[in-house]
Amino acid sequence: MLQTPLRFSQDILKKSIVQGDHVIDATVGNGNDTTTLAAAVGQLGKVYGFDIQKDAIEATKEKLLLTDLSSQTELIQDGHENIQHYIAEDETISAATFNLGYLPSGDKSIITQPETTISAIEQCLTRLRKGGIVSVMIYSGHEGGQEEKEAVSTFVTQLPQETYQVLEYKYVNQKNNPPFLYLIEKR
Repeated sequence: MLQTPLRFSQDILKKSIVQGDHVIDATVGNGNDTTTLAAAVGQLGKVYGFDIQKDAIEATKEKLLLTDLSSQTELIQDGHENIQHYIAEDETISAATFNLGYLPSGDKSIITQPETTISAIEQCLTRLRKGGIVSVMIYSGHEGGQEEKEAVSTFVTQLPQETYQVLEYKYVNQKNNPPFLYLIEKR
């Protein structure tokens, strides 16, 4: 049975993370991916969760408390382009995830931006271990979404194949800009 791009991303991330790993949720949103990642890394691991919106941080903090996953999670109210201010360049991560667009049920005028997203992806790739995965969910059906989609698509298709494998996962017969996924694996 076919999986949605989001479900496929979650399954791949779970398979690439082991207890004790360090990972990044570059867009915590409502905390769904953050809690999944926190469960995967376990008590000895670490999830760094970024979001510029206080509402996203608060919603995620509440989910983490309810699931008893707070101790392995550090929530950072800042843009994901500032990863270098919080995570040393020599710290290795096994995974990072991005959900681009806007905060569901939030202010739809606050959206991820092409320049900051690409900067954040680059910073994640610098820290990514061999065999690690960066997952980028693209939601482009909003104002500014097409520009970000094109910028990210250009960036990932130009990554050197000697170092990275890039998979595009999407449904091709759906209307209205369906979300799709890029998975980047470091060789």
